[in-house]
Amino acid sequence: MCNFDRIREPSVVFFVFGYILLLVTLLFFTADSALALGQPTRSVYSGVLHGKHPLTIISLIPPHQHQKEIIPEGNIFHHKPGTPHSYWDALQGHIVLETGIAGNPWTTSGRNFGQYYDDRANTITLNQIMGTLFHPVEDIGHGYGIGFTLQSLYGSDGRFDPTAGIASHTFSTIDQWVPTQAHLDVKFPWLFKRGIDVQLGLMYGLLDSEGTPALERPFYTVNYATDYISPFETVSAAAWLHVTRTMDILLDIDAGDSVTFGRYGNNKRPKGYFGLLWNNLLNGRFDFHIIGRFGPEGNNGPTYRVGPWTSAGVGPIANDKMQYNGDFLARYRINKKMRVSAIGTFLLDDLTNEDAYGITGYFAYDINRLLTFNARVEVFRDNSGGAIVEYVGPTSYTKYLTNRAYPYYDAPPTTYSDFTIGVTYKPEFINKRTKGYGQLYLRPEIRLDKSLNGTRPFNKAAIPTAANHYDPVVRDGTNNMLWFSCDAIWAY
Repeated sequence: MCNFDRIREPSVVFFVFGYILLLVTLLFFTADSALALGQPTRSVYSGVLHGKHPLTIISLIPPHQHQKEIIPEGNIFHHKPGTPHSYWDALQGHIVLETGIAGNPWTTSGRNFGQYYDDRANTITLNQIMGTLFHPVEDIGHGYGIGFTLQSLYGSDGRFDPTAGIASHTFSTIDQWVPTQAHLDVKFPWLFKRGIDVQLGLMYGLLDSEGTPALERPFYTVNYATDYISPFETVSAAAWLHVTRTMDILLDIDAGDSVTFGRYGNNKRPKGYFGLLWNNLLNGRFDFHIIGRFGPEGNNGPTYRVGPWTSAGVGPIANDKMQYNGDFLARYRINKKMRVSAIGTFLLDDLTNEDAYGITGYFAYDINRLLTFNARVEVFRDNSGGAIVEYVGPTSYTKYLTNRAYPYYDAPPTTYSDFTIGVTYKPEFINKRTKGYGQLYLRPEIRLDKSLNGTRPFNKAAIPTAANHYDPVVRDGTNNMLWFSCDAIWAY
């Protein structure tokens, strides 16, 4: 394994990451004409906004490029023929409901270790009822455009997707309500032929490949890197600079991962992303990005104690201890039926000395228009044992974010593997009768998690007591976890 201790100095990390970005940038600037991509100018922005972020920026062609008027269509207000187009004609509303069960007959803790959303074993859960009100970025003249997204979630997934200070203490039960997106989207015809897209407000994190919305990921369960070392929510000012027809630059400044400001912030320093994204290379078959995130993420509040548990606060030192987070993602469409992708993700934290990194590969095959086969393979290394944490109560994660003592247990330093296979099935005998009222998706899967270095973190909980010196580390569970899951999604 790579020894990250050799690159812990901030100057070295910035140099290495910056050198890679510069090298890749130069390579693709010089190779752009040689690739002979032949891609036409696109009428919508299809930039890669990966991670937990569904595609929400849709920009019309600048006025000087219009061949004919393009009028976006919504599903709330219907444009009457012969009447002038109204901005609100393009307003869209969507509701997605997901319920599922993660079956694990071998657990003695009632939990699936290493999972946020699907941690409750052998329990039917209402994962999410997600409502979205969305307007694409519509041309308002002279190349400028404006749109917005409002979204919230109710269900058990809400336990792990709060943003401190934004309705973060509304519920204390397993099913919780959280706002997930509330941002203004603006198009500026500046600097580049294709302009700049800006988002301002609450948005999903921009790393990794599996999203919080149920249909933004191929499986019911989630890979380790997405759950544990990728940001969930940020209050941000983010910009996508469309340098060429295939290349974007991402710039972002934000308050931090799942926090806001003041007593609901984690410290006094800004954080942010910098990344390069390429889309529709090789005749539209290949996309990839490399994105880095930098800034201190520790909590600078005091340390509070309740029994054996402590809060995340460490005092003013948190203002100066950096965290480095990033990923490299590549997607390739083999043909109309088959797709493969791979993503490498890492996290280094100077405050907690956490080192965690992993790589995940995906394969998808459309057997027919109703059935898709999916496979996922992941290897993930937690060098410190502090990255993969099981938050015990329904408010434990929120308490962690807001500097209150929280119960948890974790594992020794472990190399985890995850192998998952499943299908996405759209039952036509139901969906053809509900056209216009939503569509049903069923996703059964089989997953095997395993410790590759001999630790035994699965299927048992740690119970800190005076007898074990209040040790929250699971050392006597099993070295693998075989489980069977299925969710049902209704999407309107």
